[in-house]
Amino acid sequence: MYAVSCLATRQVHDHTVQVLIDADNLDVPRLRLLIAALQMAPSGDVVIAGAPTALEAVDWPVQAQVLPASGWQGADILLARAYRTDDRPLLLATGDGDFAQLARRHPGVVLVVGGTSSRSRTLTGPRISTTDPASDGGAQLRLWLNQHTML
Repeated sequence: MYAVSCLATRQVHDHTVQVLIDADNLDVPRLRLLIAALQMAPSGDVVIAGAPTALEAVDWPVQAQVLPASGWQGADILLARAYRTDDRPLLLATGDGDFAQLARRHPGVVLVVGGTSSRSRTLTGPRISTTDPASDGGAQLRLWLNQHTML
């Protein structure tokens, strides 16, 4: 009886993060900081989309779904299709404001990872946080992941 009760409690508190990465819109140093942080946390679903040259520039986690994109907005379309509406935390790694509506409408908390200078003012909302891993070596990113992936 105790084992069943403990298992049920663990399932209720099991948090993973949905991660969508636009490899075309972040530079390689920021992407590497992001990947390093993700490897320390149970991130759940990780989807990366971008041009083949952008995808080849980084060693992605083995469990990640890597989607080569072509054409203008190709990565955005693939990431939008991969997005799942649920209340899990959402990490959006993008260097532009293309996902502002998605971030605002997501029912859970959202972290937008991007460059400070390229971060759109449209990516704001009561459950939305933003960070630039290059500005603090990824410290805020790691803190957010630790807070939202605790088992």
